[in-house]
Amino acid sequence: MSSLGTSKGMLEIAKFAVYVSVPIALTYAVATESKTLQKLMGLRPYVVYPPEGPKPPSPEELREMARELARKNNAR
Repeated sequence: MSSLGTSKGMLEIAKFAVYVSVPIALTYAVATESKTLQKLMGLRPYVVYPPEGPKPPSPEELREMARELARKNNAR
């Protein structure tokens, strides 16, 4: 165990200060400048929608398809 007076203890305090201050400083820098935030968000598309596919059949069309299948099965 090291006490705070030694060089090893001071190094640990300095590392902790860097670990805490860097994320806070970056968050402040990005959050206060809207241009910076827009630029960072523009670098990568977060939502990519797939191309639109065919629409599903309407309920009436589904009922008609079910009736035709039932007729075919009853004809057997």
